[in-house]
Amino acid sequence: MTGLAARAGRRVTPVHLLLALTFATGVVDAVGYLRLDQVFAGNMTGNVVILGMAVVGGTDLPVLGPAVALLSFLAGSAAAGRVLRAAAPAWTHPHTGLLAGVGLVLAATALTTAVTGVDADGARVVVAAVLALSMGVQAATARHLAVKDVTTVVVTSTLTGLAADSRLGAARGQGAGRRVAVVALLVAGAVAGAALCQVHASLAVALAAFVVLGVTVVGRTQVHDGSHE
Repeated sequence: MTGLAARAGRRVTPVHLLLALTFATGVVDAVGYLRLDQVFAGNMTGNVVILGMAVVGGTDLPVLGPAVALLSFLAGSAAAGRVLRAAAPAWTHPHTGLLAGVGLVLAATALTTAVTGVDADGARVVVAAVLALSMGVQAATARHLAVKDVTTVVVTSTLTGLAADSRLGAARGQGAGRRVAVVALLVAGAVAGAALCQVHASLAVALAAFVVLGVTVVGRTQVHDGSHE
């Protein structure tokens, strides 16, 4: 009875937590694009397209930043995949540890950039690498939790599902609320990140760190047994 009561009273699920991480991604990508020479820390599609266009030459598009971010993201994803290879697809200690690491790295980055700034080319590349590494870990952790339509870093597939299943499409209407929430939170994160970047980039990174650490604490205390919706 106690277990059933606890489950009935629980309102926070992995869906809610991954939606919050989606907001954090919007914040981080705003920092990358606006303050780190058009680098995407979470949305690797953007970096791949930028690098593809830069191959033509004469475009004045950045190459080093997007390339470093892409490699860093892959490294973070691979590291998280290795940690989670034996873990159950539910919120477990490894998930908590990985996201705690992401939050702490973001917090340290916010503190460092508050002191040193990101005006130097080398500093921008290093910060982009650290942010992309963190987002790679986050994305791989979210992927392992396998919440439909919520990857925390991209919305193309989410928008596809939203349109395809809408009344103008297949008229299924399944998961529309969740999909709209994903898009809205990514946009909201980008808005918040852009606004804070007008003051200082470190404030935006600090907000992302606060969100990720908050998600980590709530996930560990309320959804550790990994129920999904």
